[in-house]
Amino acid sequence: MTSAPEPTPWHVVVPVKRAVVAKTRLDPPPPLSRPDLARAVARDTLDAVCRAVPAAQVTVVTSDADARRAALTLGATVVPDPGTGLDDAVAAGLATLAGPWCAVLLGDLPALDAASLRAALATCSAYPGAVVPDAQGTGTVLLTSTRGRPVPRFGPGSAARHARAATLLALDLPRLRRDVDTWADLGEALSLGVGKHTRAALARLE
Repeated sequence: MTSAPEPTPWHVVVPVKRAVVAKTRLDPPPPLSRPDLARAVARDTLDAVCRAVPAAQVTVVTSDADARRAALTLGATVVPDPGTGLDDAVAAGLATLAGPWCAVLLGDLPALDAASLRAALATCSAYPGAVVPDAQGTGTVLLTSTRGRPVPRFGPGSAARHARAATLLALDLPRLRRDVDTWADLGEALSLGVGKHTRAALARLE
């Protein structure tokens, strides 16, 4: 039996885009569809988050039915995605949080494990605001604030934008920092070890 996550002051917002419009650069060969792969990646991310942080402190922003079911099954809160972009989705999730310790984690991290997220949040807790970049160092995978809601500035080059108001932390946590947008990214995630849902999806190609 998996042990319950340790108590933490952090509340984590995870935006998950509708699978039919997600990961447009990650088209797999038949019989695996891109939406199915996107859903598997999101489910593995949510599983890891809810092992690192109590599910009651996780808010998933999505209008994808599969992601909604997965989040509710885990015990997380679900907020509808307003459908006007990633920053607005993150803002919708943050608006529901009452405490000052807020984190935003992207939902496309199939190699994420609970230990990596706990380690990152522990490090971020020492800073009023912090940003952990993706493996390339330009995007953002984790944005935190210990003083209320951070201001989301996602999109290409977001790490530099977030770093104007937060401390940039290039942590040695490859499982956390490996988001997936291309097959090369997914190959790197596979070398780190992906979750069961992504493994099951990719098994259809064998």
